[in-house]
Amino acid sequence: MAARSGTKNTAKGGPKAAQGGRRGRPAAPEAVVEAVDGGLAELIPDRDRPHGWTLLLDGAPQSHVDLDAPERLTFEYQRRLGHVIDLAGEPGRPLQVLHLGGGALTLARYTAATRPRSTQQVVEVDAALVGLVRRELPLDPQARIRVRALDAREGLAKLPDGWADLVVADVFSGARTPAHLTSAEFLGEVRRVLRPGGIYAANLADGPPLAHLRGQIATAAQLFPELALAADPTVWRGKRFGNAVLVASDVPLPVAEFTRRIAGDPHPGRVEHGRALADFTGGAAPVTDATAKPSPVPPPAVFR
Repeated sequence: MAARSGTKNTAKGGPKAAQGGRRGRPAAPEAVVEAVDGGLAELIPDRDRPHGWTLLLDGAPQSHVDLDAPERLTFEYQRRLGHVIDLAGEPGRPLQVLHLGGGALTLARYTAATRPRSTQQVVEVDAALVGLVRRELPLDPQARIRVRALDAREGLAKLPDGWADLVVADVFSGARTPAHLTSAEFLGEVRRVLRPGGIYAANLADGPPLAHLRGQIATAAQLFPELALAADPTVWRGKRFGNAVLVASDVPLPVAEFTRRIAGDPHPGRVEHGRALADFTGGAAPVTDATAKPSPVPPPAVFR
């Protein structure tokens, strides 16, 4: 889910363009609107990119993908997760990646484009959404991407210990992360599936007073000794609702390079780690299955 993403598309069109248009030009592609398990899915064409699409679920922007250039990431949170993918090993080296949450499969496509021969598993609970995306925005047949229609924790449980170099969590039901994907027990499963030295990255969303974000950092700190968090400065200050990318590992993270890349984005962000990040939690209690709640409901203005 993207709050105030880096692009806003309002054109009407979709993957299958009409045969003719003004002066013999192909007509603009048409939007695809379809009911899926999680609500109403819309694929909206990008006015500036011939094969660019934005996926919305019940009006909330979820993913943007450019089929001509899958290495191009538009939403700011996806760019930040892309930086994590770039820094998760030597440049170009294939990785074993688990994606919890599929959307338009943007980050799996990005990984396949930037790290050929990577083995990827995508776990997406919405089988109808998976079918829509596969049909309208087909994957490169050469990409080693397997998509399984399962709940994220169910998918985690099916993977062996130490399988993944990288686990990316971007799971939203509508515009909220489900409660059972916010707990220490959930992160314990993530830690089990990661190999030693592997990285966990999560897209989180919160607004003032940032209680959810503080709790998620406190929870991750129980499982991982190394943490970093990237967010827009206005989100850090509790001025607006937005996305934050949490990165965690059992080994030191490439914080300096991650910080440099985040600062150089079209929508520059700020990275905190170490003592400053621990202080930011303000003594928040770690989340357990017994105390877990979904992430907050975004205010309506977030998606305008």
